[in-house]
Amino acid sequence: MIDETQLLEQLKSEAHKNQAFKVLLELYKERLYWHIRNIVKSHDDADDVLQNAFIKIFKNIDNFKGESKLFSWMYRIATNESITFANKKAKRLQVTNEEVQQLAINNLKSDVYFEGNDIQIKLHSAIATLPKKQQLVFNMKYFEDLKYKDMSEILETSEGALKASYHIAVKKIEAYLTDN
Repeated sequence: MIDETQLLEQLKSEAHKNQAFKVLLELYKERLYWHIRNIVKSHDDADDVLQNAFIKIFKNIDNFKGESKLFSWMYRIATNESITFANKKAKRLQVTNEEVQQLAINNLKSDVYFEGNDIQIKLHSAIATLPKKQQLVFNMKYFEDLKYKDMSEILETSEGALKASYHIAVKKIEAYLTDN
């Protein structure tokens, strides 16, 4: 396991930045990809957002103050990039964010990178009915198994509020799946 402090020092050093960034990519690209994919749904969109997130991370690493874990800071960037991407896509298509998400879910069946079945598509449809914050909390807890403490740093929300959001999200998803 690579020490985050040491990696951060290398990332901020001009002599080691490129090599350290390759290490950072290897450590986090898959986790960030799936985090982004849970938000934007499409593999191609997730790849684009992931690339944008890593560009932003590379350009802004010197501004990282260390007030949170590097992992949390990167997740926050990936989350914000995903939300910005979804908002821009909705605006470009002149539809609501909910409609963009429903289009993405409808396209999951034809997505060669989606290995799920009808039940998983139904779950994604249920998640799409939640408010954005509850979607994020549910995805981070259910799919990524993140601890509330880490989610709190990423989303800049109290652990108690996150636990309540997750509980409410679960109830709404259960109701959706039972009714549909």
